[in-house]
Amino acid sequence: MEFVSRPMYLEFLQRHKDKPIIKIVSGVRRAGKSVLFTLFKKNLMESGVFEEQIISVNFEDLSFYELRDFKRLYAYIQEHLIENKKCYIFLDEIQHVPNFELVVDSLFIKPNVDIYMTGSNAYFMSSQLATNLTGRYVELEVLPLSFSEYIQGLSNKQDHIVLSDAFNQYAFSAFPYLLQTENFLERVEYLRGIYHSVLVNDIVSRIGNPNTSLLERIIRTLLSNVGSLVSTNKIKNTLISQHVTISHSSLENYLEALTDSLLFYAVPRFDVKGRELLQRLEKYYTVDLGFRHLLLPDHQEDFGHLLENIVYLELRRKYAKVYVGNVGKYEVDFVVITDKGTYAYYQVSETTLAPETLERELRPLREINDQFPKYLLTMDTIQPSANYNGIEKKNIIDWLCE
Repeated sequence: MEFVSRPMYLEFLQRHKDKPIIKIVSGVRRAGKSVLFTLFKKNLMESGVFEEQIISVNFEDLSFYELRDFKRLYAYIQEHLIENKKCYIFLDEIQHVPNFELVVDSLFIKPNVDIYMTGSNAYFMSSQLATNLTGRYVELEVLPLSFSEYIQGLSNKQDHIVLSDAFNQYAFSAFPYLLQTENFLERVEYLRGIYHSVLVNDIVSRIGNPNTSLLERIIRTLLSNVGSLVSTNKIKNTLISQHVTISHSSLENYLEALTDSLLFYAVPRFDVKGRELLQRLEKYYTVDLGFRHLLLPDHQEDFGHLLENIVYLELRRKYAKVYVGNVGKYEVDFVVITDKGTYAYYQVSETTLAPETLERELRPLREINDQFPKYLLTMDTIQPSANYNGIEKKNIIDWLCE
């Protein structure tokens, strides 16, 4: 199988290689974390690292099941360390090891050890790491393929690519393995496998003994409201309309488990003028639109909201902080804050060819009285780019390919 190279992610690992800091790679299942390690290990060996210097354990491989005991894991790694040589330790899906941080802590203080880990559960990873490894790790979030990575994967299979056709495929799902599938049935079966794996391993285990039927109703509700402002009360009222009762606290626990599983991202609102987060209402975006196609195959939804989901994930790849913007009585789809503390604003619309639609989409951006970049992203192929007094219009596919 030919892998899609993930240059941005590989650059992160290369940048921190051999430095006295633990490298954590997090992300939803099947987003490509293990493949990233495979590519990085290949780079290590091409740079002169011998195979025996690389110690790899995947805790979802039954061959290593007994190493889920942290004492046995430590003994195993100790046994494979090579004196006076740098050893690279890769621990895949580390969340399966209770007290894993004790192992990592002990290895961290050893000379000539470079540690890399992956995990698929935000709650488990963040709680353990924040408590025990503060200040000693850097974290990389791996998402399903970006559009440019998807195009690269397609180019490995076919000579001629029509971008509009490729985008339609990409909008169905961006999980890397789907590039290897041949038909719709294969894709749906694969997505169903990921979904049930996340459900069982990362959500049900987090909650304890949930009502799975209720859990799926909540998931479907969030998927049908992608890109819309929601609150716990709104979700609760939706469930009540379906003759389902749930307490406020239980619903919050379910929602927290869904975001901890990395199946959804809860995006808070940001007051652009006051430069502060707002406490009420937020939007939920899914880590991959394939889950929506899987669970809501007949659902008719505003395509603009699905485009918002794609744009959100792309912004999340590029920026540490992405919010929904609030400007007085208007909403800006996204506000990003760069590492340097500067801002950029994005409005997303399927089309703005109608004058009234264009005016509606420009209005919130015009209300922002600063000099930071402002973008209007659409699917328009007629007049795909323009400049409206500093507000730059771009075609979404072109923007994704930049």
